[in-house]
Amino acid sequence: MSWLGKMIGGTIGFALGGPLGAIAGAAFGHTFVDKKEAIYLSSRPGAQYTTLSSNEQAQLVFFTAAFSMLAKISKADGRITDNEIHVVEKFMKHDLGLDTEGQQTAINIFRQAVNSAEPFEAFATQFYSVFNTQPHIIDLMMDILLRVSASDGKTSTEEERMLLSAVRIFNYSNSDYTRLKSKYVKQSNPYYAVLKCDETASNEEIKKQYRKLVTEFHPDKIQAKGLPEEFIKFANDKFREIQEAYDMIRKERGF
Repeated sequence: MSWLGKMIGGTIGFALGGPLGAIAGAAFGHTFVDKKEAIYLSSRPGAQYTTLSSNEQAQLVFFTAAFSMLAKISKADGRITDNEIHVVEKFMKHDLGLDTEGQQTAINIFRQAVNSAEPFEAFATQFYSVFNTQPHIIDLMMDILLRVSASDGKTSTEEERMLLSAVRIFNYSNSDYTRLKSKYVKQSNPYYAVLKCDETASNEEIKKQYRKLVTEFHPDKIQAKGLPEEFIKFANDKFREIQEAYDMIRKERGF
């Protein structure tokens, strides 16, 4: 059973806590219990009780944080547009390949976060506390946030403020943010943005950066790093995107 099945199916024996715990608890319709209560419940005759592994807990944090932050980004300028809803739905269905139950779970999290008094920064901070040693997963989260915020071809002032707060909280490079943003808001050659390098980079620098990224985003490595299985397809698309960008630059430069 996946972490999502466990969440939907019964009581979970750990305390997620924080703003993400409040969102997840409301979205799944039950309250998380602490470890002492977990031991008590599991010892009761006939009790059906499941726990999440540390990796599954990380997956829960990623899933909840992604749709919570997307909710705040979408509502940043005061209302959620049809275009933003379309992009979020497309992301759920096509990029993540969520089934009907998974989509409804994501929508529940999104709705809870939209109405939550917690700010975007609170969700970002809790997410970073779990993934601060995994820069490639932070890359994926920044990509997700930018994709939705730039769904209409631009980012509003408030959306930009939230994105830059994520850059600060995640200790994300400003130059990497600018390059990543150019994938969705035309600023420079998007192929160089994918490889996180400038157009002035030498051939050797581009080759070195390519080797670094394909190692970080290799599907086998991604699956072992706490990314929910629902997001593995998105990560694999990122891996292919890196390969395609490198091939295009290589052909343009003739090396």
